Amino acid sequence: MEARKNYQLWCESPIFDENTKKELRAIADDPKEIEDRFYKELAFGTGGLRGILGAGTNRMNIYTVRKATQGLANDIILNNGEKKGVAIAYDSRNHSKEFAREAALCLAANGIKAYVFESLRPTPVLSFAVRELGCIAGIVITASHNPAEYNGYKVYWEDGAQITAPKDREIMAEVNAITDYACLRTMKLEAALEQGLYQWIGTELDDRYIEKLKKLVLHPEIIKKQGNGIKIVYTPLHGTGNLLVRRILKELGFEQVYTVPEQEQPDGDFPTVSYPNPEDKKAFSLALKLAETVDADLVLATDPDADRLGVYAKDETCGTYRPFTGNMSAMIILEYLLSQKQARQELPKDGVVVTTIVSGKMAKAITNAYGVKLIETLTGFKYIGEQMKLFERNNSPQFLFGYEESYGCLLGTHARDKDAVVAVMALCEAAAYYQSQGITLCRQMDRLYEKYGYYMEDLSTVTLKGREGAEKIKGILETIRKNPPSFLGNYQVKAFRDYKTGVRKDMETGKQTAMALPVSDVLYFELEEEAWCCIRPSGTEPKGKLYMGVKGKSKADGKTKLEKLTAAVQTLI
Repeated sequence: MEARKNYQLWCESPIFDENTKKELRAIADDPKEIEDRFYKELAFGTGGLRGILGAGTNRMNIYTVRKATQGLANDIILNNGEKKGVAIAYDSRNHSKEFAREAALCLAANGIKAYVFESLRPTPVLSFAVRELGCIAGIVITASHNPAEYNGYKVYWEDGAQITAPKDREIMAEVNAITDYACLRTMKLEAALEQGLYQWIGTELDDRYIEKLKKLVLHPEIIKKQGNGIKIVYTPLHGTGNLLVRRILKELGFEQVYTVPEQEQPDGDFPTVSYPNPEDKKAFSLALKLAETVDADLVLATDPDADRLGVYAKDETCGTYRPFTGNMSAMIILEYLLSQKQARQELPKDGVVVTTIVSGKMAKAITNAYGVKLIETLTGFKYIGEQMKLFERNNSPQFLFGYEESYGCLLGTHARDKDAVVAVMALCEAAAYYQSQGITLCRQMDRLYEKYGYYMEDLSTVTLKGREGAEKIKGILETIRKNPPSFLGNYQVKAFRDYKTGVRKDMETGKQTAMALPVSDVLYFELEEEAWCCIRPSGTEPKGKLYMGVKGKSKADGKTKLEKLTAAVQTLI
C-alpha cells in the first residue's frame, strides 16, 4: 500500500515534472513495477547511490540526486565547509551530465560553490581534483561497470577518498532525514554562474594530473628505447578513459597504440557490449579482433569511469592472447615496482602495500620477499583510501601500492581511489622493461608463479533481483552465519571470520577473538594449505558474491584445486 501511495503522490504532485509523470502513468497497470520503483527510497549507502535509471523513489533520477545532494549540503554546512566548495565529475552514462548539473545547482542553492568538469572525466581525476582544488567534498556521477540501465552517485571527502565511517553515517543520516521532496533546494544555472557558485573545471587540471603521473615512472629511458616496439590495442568501452589514457601513453613514448574505433566514442547505451566491464571476457571481443589484425602485444580495456583495467597479453608460446585477472596484473605491477625501487635503493623501510581481504594472496609472498608490510582491509577501494589518509596524518608508513581483485589498483598518492590511467601507464612501463630483458608479460607472470607459488583465484556471483532477491541473499548469509561448515570440499575450515559480529572463531579450538576491521556483512573461511573463500552481498548490484583462492604446486594443480573449491563453495548458496 505504501508503494501505491508514493506512486500516486509522484503522479499528482506539482513537485515532479511532466516527463516523470508521463513515464509513471505508463506503468499504471503494472503493480509489480510500481512496487519495485516505490517500495523504498533508493538507499544512500556507505558510498552514495547506485540504481536503475527511471522515475520513482527507488530509481536514479534528478529528484533522488537532489535529495542525496541536499543531505550532503546539510552536512557540509554543519561542518562549516561551504566556502571550500565541492568538485563534481561525471562519466558517459545516460543522464550523467544532467545529474552532475542538478547536484551542482542544489549545492549552489545552499550557498556551496560547485566546481564542475566541463566534460566527462575518469573517476580518479575527480579524486585528484578534490585535493588539488582544496574542496570539502567531491561527487562523481557514475555506475562504474554496471549495465547500461544503471547510474550512480559517489561521494568523496576532503582527503580525496570515498567517504568512510563515521563521515558516511553522518551524511546518510542527513539524507535519510529528508522526507519531503518539496524541501530540496535548486536554482537556475544562470543565477549560479552570476553569483560565482558554479565554476567550470577545464583542461588545466588534466595537465596537472598527467604531470603527477609522469613523476611515477621509474625508467623513462627504457620506455623511449622500447616503447615504439610494443603494440598496444586499447578500448575505453564507450567511457571516459580514451583521451587521458592515449595521452599518457603517447607522451611517455608508446607510439603504436591502436584504439578500437567502434568503442572509442562515449555512449551511455554501450551499443557494442552487453556489460561494459573489463572483468567480462565478452567485452574484449572487438579489441581482440583488432589485436589479431595488428599483431598486438597488449590488449587493454578500461571501464566507463576509467578506474578499472582489464588486460590480455600475447602468449609467445602459442600465439594466442592470455587474459590477466585483476590479481595477476596487480602482481606484475607490484613485483616491478618493488624490484626496481630496491635496485635503485629507493625502497623505504616503512613502505606498505594495501589490499582487500578478497584479493589474491600472492602479494603477501611478494611483500615478504622485499621486506614490505602488507595491510588488508574490507572490500572496496575506499578502505584503501582510508588507510592512505591515516598514513598521511601520521607521516608513516609510506604508501607504495594498493590493489583489489576487481581490476583496480593505485600507484602513487595523487588520487585516493583506484586509477586505470596510472595502471595502464605502470603496466606498459613494466612491459617495456621486461621486453628490454627479452621477456614478455606472459613469461613474467609465469616467473612469478614459479618464484612465489601458484596462487589462483575465482569469483562466482548469484543474481537475485528485486526486493525478494535482496531478502533471499540476506537470508542465505544468515543461514551460513548460524551454521558455518567445517569442511568446504576437501578443505578443512581452520577459522571462520564473521565481519558482521567482528569475531574470528578458531574451528579447532573454538577460541573466539575480536577483529579490528569495521562491521560488514561478510563471511570469510580460512582453509588448509593457504586456501580461502569469502561470501558477501554486492554493494552495488543485486548479487551475492563468492570469492575463492588456492595455492597450487603447479599451474595444473592450482587449476584443479580451484575448480573443486569453487564447486564446493557454490553449494552453500
